[in-house]
Amino acid sequence: MHLLNSEIKILITGGAGFIGSNLCDHFISRGYKVTCLDNFSTGHKHNIQHLIGHPSFTLFEGDIRNIEHCKNVAKGASYVLHQAALGSVPRSVNDPITSNDVNVNGFLNMLTAARDAGIKRFIYAASSSTYGDSENLPKVENIIGKPLSPYAVTKYVNELYADVFSKTYGIETIGLRYFNVFGRRQDPDGAYAAVIPKFVSQLLRHESPVINGDGNYSRDFTYIDNIIHINECAVKAESKEALNTVYNAAFGDRTTLNEMVGCLKEYLSAYDPAVADVEIMYGPGRTGDIPHSLANIDKAKKLLGYKPAYSLQQGLKEAVAWYYKTLKSAIM
Repeated sequence: MHLLNSEIKILITGGAGFIGSNLCDHFISRGYKVTCLDNFSTGHKHNIQHLIGHPSFTLFEGDIRNIEHCKNVAKGASYVLHQAALGSVPRSVNDPITSNDVNVNGFLNMLTAARDAGIKRFIYAASSSTYGDSENLPKVENIIGKPLSPYAVTKYVNELYADVFSKTYGIETIGLRYFNVFGRRQDPDGAYAAVIPKFVSQLLRHESPVINGDGNYSRDFTYIDNIIHINECAVKAESKEALNTVYNAAFGDRTTLNEMVGCLKEYLSAYDPAVADVEIMYGPGRTGDIPHSLANIDKAKKLLGYKPAYSLQQGLKEAVAWYYKTLKSAIM
């Protein structure tokens, strides 16, 4: 029997975070029942404040490191979109124990709770960091190297656990290796802020952003709406061939940091002409950084029906408009 969306409950861990809150919005708008689990260590209540009180939305304040929290929130759910994690390579280098505790122990708790609750499918945020020191470009899912950071180790362990659980317990799993996701609600503040929102905030303040290295490292920057789309594709996937595997979640193009900053300056200058004159600075490279990242997305296109709509330039225009509207009152 085919269930209506309104009869399907989706649990989104880390649902108050950047990606998680956007997923909450999307699936609520599609008529699903959504439960958000978050401990607000890196997520923010203001990201989901507009959903509180919605008849199809439930907020559970809890921690994936607590197995009882995981078990309680998994009850009655059909799908888990596991976004909860401690991101950032530098954070993991500075504090590998906490990164492991959240990203490995917390992941295992949530996977176990999903198994025990009879969850249909466990879809989780994997990472392009798993490719490690592999120099192959573009990155293809079945060819990886050795991890270059504690964070990368944790995300690879997630894939191993998901594979074992699908084979041992029969739970359906799909891993999505996110490539440098950016967009609305990505936090520009804090020591481990992602590069795009951090640079936007600095440029609007007419402060010089500092690029780690010479700016020639390249990334497959991926707009948030592409990530929402591939998560929905993973929820709706029906063929057995599409399940119990991992996919690159990206646009499928690469841009150097210098090129990305050039685009930022151009698009922000439309709102504030003084941004065009802000100087870009360069500093030492970061430990654990991958020099180049470019995804082959053929597998996701073929098996999931993934069709990313936003290039870096298209996504940056959307993101810059959102950040200008959101940040201008605090900055100007």
